[in-house]
Amino acid sequence: MAKVAVISAILEEPDRCQQRFNEVVTGFKGIVKGRMGIPMEEYGISVISITVVGELDDINSLTGKLGNIEHVYVKTSISKKEV
Repeated sequence: MAKVAVISAILEEPDRCQQRFNEVVTGFKGIVKGRMGIPMEEYGISVISITVVGELDDINSLTGKLGNIEHVYVKTSISKKEV
């Protein structure tokens, strides 16, 4: 069964990591339901929130791949309820 999750990411030095971040997210477009990004140029960061619905393994895979990108910091909240 699928779960609903929100992946929160902070990109420090987005000029250096935004392209790779977008490539990884695109690879999981089947589970991505929505995305909101807030560029905070005055601080040199971008804040991104991604809502996903998918199997736990897929959610964890996406989170892990994003977290392995240099200058990207990720946290995930996953629903207990299965959908």
